[in-house]
Amino acid sequence: MPPAEVVFFQDETGHVPLLEWLDGLPGRARLKCLARLQRLETLGHELRRPEADYLRDGIYELRACARRIQYRMLYFFHGTQAIVVSHGLRKEREVPPVEIDRAIGRKRQFERAPNKHSFPGRK
Repeated sequence: MPPAEVVFFQDETGHVPLLEWLDGLPGRARLKCLARLQRLETLGHELRRPEADYLRDGIYELRACARRIQYRMLYFFHGTQAIVVSHGLRKEREVPPVEIDRAIGRKRQFERAPNKHSFPGRK
Protein backbone atom coordinates (compact mmCIF):
# COMPACT_ATOMS: atom_id res chain seq x y z
CA MET A 1 0.00 0.00 0.00
CA PRO A 2 1.46 3.43 -0.93
CA PRO A 3 2.16 5.96 1.80
CA ALA A 4 -0.91 7.88 2.93
CA GLU A 5 -1.20 11.64 3.00
CA VAL A 6 -1.35 13.02 6.53
CA VAL A 7 -3.48 16.14 6.88
CA PHE A 8 -4.37 18.11 9.98
CA PHE A 9 -7.93 18.97 10.93
CA GLN A 10 -8.74 22.67 10.57
CA ASP A 11 -11.83 24.15 12.22
CA GLU A 12 -14.26 26.70 10.75
CA THR A 13 -12.19 29.63 12.05
CA GLY A 14 -8.97 28.38 10.46
CA HIS A 15 -7.40 27.07 13.67
CA VAL A 16 -5.42 23.85 13.41
CA PRO A 17 -5.66 22.24 16.88
CA LEU A 18 -2.73 19.88 16.37
CA LEU A 19 -0.32 22.60 15.26
CA GLU A 20 -1.33 24.84 18.16
CA TRP A 21 -0.79 21.93 20.56
CA LEU A 22 2.60 21.03 19.05
CA ASP A 23 3.73 24.67 19.35
CA GLY A 24 3.16 24.49 23.11
CA LEU A 25 5.23 21.35 23.68
CA PRO A 26 8.80 21.28 24.99
CA GLY A 27 11.36 20.74 22.20
CA ARG A 28 12.09 17.06 22.89
CA ALA A 29 8.39 16.15 23.08
CA ARG A 30 7.65 18.06 19.87
CA LEU A 31 10.43 16.18 18.05
CA LYS A 32 9.13 12.81 19.25
CA CYS A 33 5.60 13.68 18.14
CA LEU A 34 6.84 14.83 14.73
CA ALA A 35 8.77 11.57 14.34
CA ARG A 36 5.58 9.62 15.08
CA LEU A 37 3.70 11.64 12.46
CA GLN A 38 6.35 10.70 9.90
CA ARG A 39 5.97 7.03 10.80
CA LEU A 40 2.20 7.35 10.45
CA GLU A 41 2.62 8.87 7.01
CA THR A 42 4.99 6.08 5.96
CA LEU A 43 3.12 3.11 7.43
CA GLY A 44 -0.50 4.33 7.53
CA HIS A 45 -2.85 1.41 8.24
CA GLU A 46 0.13 -0.82 9.05
CA LEU A 47 1.26 1.17 12.11
CA ARG A 48 0.66 -0.83 15.29
CA ARG A 49 1.41 -0.87 19.02
CA PRO A 50 3.42 0.49 20.67
CA GLU A 51 3.36 3.44 18.25
CA ALA A 52 -0.38 3.51 17.56
CA ASP A 53 -3.55 1.90 18.81
CA TYR A 54 -7.26 1.81 18.03
CA LEU A 55 -9.51 3.57 20.57
CA ARG A 56 -13.11 3.36 19.29
CA ASP A 57 -15.55 4.54 16.62
CA GLY A 58 -12.88 4.90 13.93
CA ILE A 59 -10.51 6.91 16.15
CA TYR A 60 -6.90 5.90 16.69
CA GLU A 61 -4.14 7.25 18.92
CA LEU A 62 -0.60 7.97 17.85
CA ARG A 63 1.62 7.44 20.88
CA ALA A 64 4.79 9.25 21.96
CA CYS A 65 6.62 9.53 25.25
CA ALA A 66 9.18 12.09 26.38
CA ARG A 67 10.59 12.38 29.89
CA ARG A 68 8.00 9.97 31.27
CA ILE A 69 5.13 12.05 29.92
CA GLN A 70 2.71 10.32 27.58
CA TYR A 71 1.56 12.29 24.54
CA ARG A 72 -1.26 11.25 22.24
CA MET A 73 -2.40 12.50 18.84
CA LEU A 74 -5.86 11.34 17.81
CA TYR A 75 -6.49 10.54 14.17
CA PHE A 76 -8.82 8.81 11.74
CA PHE A 77 -8.68 7.49 8.21
CA HIS A 78 -10.46 9.15 5.32
CA GLY A 79 -10.64 6.55 2.60
CA THR A 80 -7.42 4.70 1.89
CA GLN A 81 -5.14 7.59 0.98
CA ALA A 82 -5.65 10.18 3.74
CA ILE A 83 -5.07 10.19 7.48
CA VAL A 84 -6.56 13.13 9.37
CA VAL A 85 -4.97 14.11 12.68
CA SER A 86 -7.60 15.72 14.90
CA HIS A 87 -5.63 17.02 17.88
CA GLY A 88 -3.10 16.16 20.55
CA LEU A 89 -3.16 15.79 24.31
CA ARG A 90 -1.10 14.85 27.30
CA LYS A 91 -2.33 11.52 28.61
CA GLU A 92 -2.73 10.66 32.26
CA ARG A 93 -4.14 7.16 32.90
CA GLU A 94 -6.21 6.85 29.74
CA VAL A 95 -7.38 9.02 26.89
CA PRO A 96 -10.44 10.78 28.34
CA PRO A 97 -13.73 9.88 26.60
CA VAL A 98 -14.37 13.60 25.99
CA GLU A 99 -11.21 13.74 23.86
CA ILE A 100 -12.31 10.73 21.81
CA ASP A 101 -15.75 12.34 21.40
CA ARG A 102 -14.06 15.54 20.20
CA ALA A 103 -12.15 13.55 17.56
CA ILE A 104 -15.38 11.79 16.50
CA GLY A 105 -17.07 15.18 16.05
CA ARG A 106 -14.17 16.41 13.95
CA LYS A 107 -14.31 13.21 11.89
CA ARG A 108 -17.97 13.93 11.09
CA GLN A 109 -17.16 17.52 10.16
CA PHE A 110 -14.31 16.40 7.96
CA GLU A 111 -16.42 13.79 6.18
CA ARG A 112 -19.03 16.44 5.32
CA ALA A 113 -16.48 18.93 3.91
CA PRO A 114 -12.92 17.56 3.52
CA ASN A 115 -11.60 20.60 1.65
CA LYS A 116 -12.88 23.00 4.30
CA HIS A 117 -11.39 21.04 7.21
CA SER A 118 -7.95 20.12 5.81
CA PHE A 119 -4.67 21.82 6.58
CA PRO A 120 -3.01 22.07 4.21
CA GLY A 121 -6.03 22.03 1.93
CA ARG A 122 -6.52 18.81 0.02
CA LYS A 123 -6.43 18.94 -3.75
